[in-house]
Amino acid sequence: MYEKLQCIVLNVMKYSDKNSIAHVYSDRRGRMAFLLPQGSTRGARLRNAAFMPLSVVELEARIVPGKDIYSFRDARVLHPLTRIYGDPVRSAVAMFISEFLTHVIQESERNESLFRYISQSVLLLNSITQGVANFHICFVYNLGPFIGIQPDAESYTNGAWFDMQEGVFTPYAPPTSHRLAPMQARALYLLSRMSFANMHLFRYSREQRSEILDIMLTYFRIHNNTMGTLRTPDILHQLFE
Repeated sequence: MYEKLQCIVLNVMKYSDKNSIAHVYSDRRGRMAFLLPQGSTRGARLRNAAFMPLSVVELEARIVPGKDIYSFRDARVLHPLTRIYGDPVRSAVAMFISEFLTHVIQESERNESLFRYISQSVLLLNSITQGVANFHICFVYNLGPFIGIQPDAESYTNGAWFDMQEGVFTPYAPPTSHRLAPMQARALYLLSRMSFANMHLFRYSREQRSEILDIMLTYFRIHNNTMGTLRTPDILHQLFE
């Protein structure tokens, strides 16, 4: 049985000399893996080009119960991401988001709101003219509600600490090593006000932006045991003066 799906490409990994595995997040079936034949023909090159990180593709998947890796036919790119792939800065942000999502999203369950958030974010990254430097920070923070990882911003008071394990702000230093002192806690709280519409108004130095990203990744790592170590944040730390 074939089923038409819209998918966001997370990554492509070599499987054998003849095939790679494309991991995607689909609109109807959550995370999936597809066999991606390799080759030097024009058709193979076009197919591989469609599976760039964060590409939004429509394909017909052959659904076989009990399978972990699926096959597909008639893959086509729904939204050409020319500005992302043609711009080294946007491309670096896309590589980070791709790696981040690969670690964070593991469930093979339908989640239409999560798929919509990710796909609309990708299109925004391709189209925005300002705020690119803060895009990855805004994306990571606002992903939290969709996967049940969200700091309780309503618990914030001036001078509060942040308990990273409980996800709440407290007036006193929490009895855990996973905590943020008041200055860092306030920086995290202010992210609750950031959206894709206003992210260009948040002014950070490169060091501040790197610190905020590291805090958020630590927070996600505490609440998601699939996070592990990411390679792409080191690239982002070198960008965005």
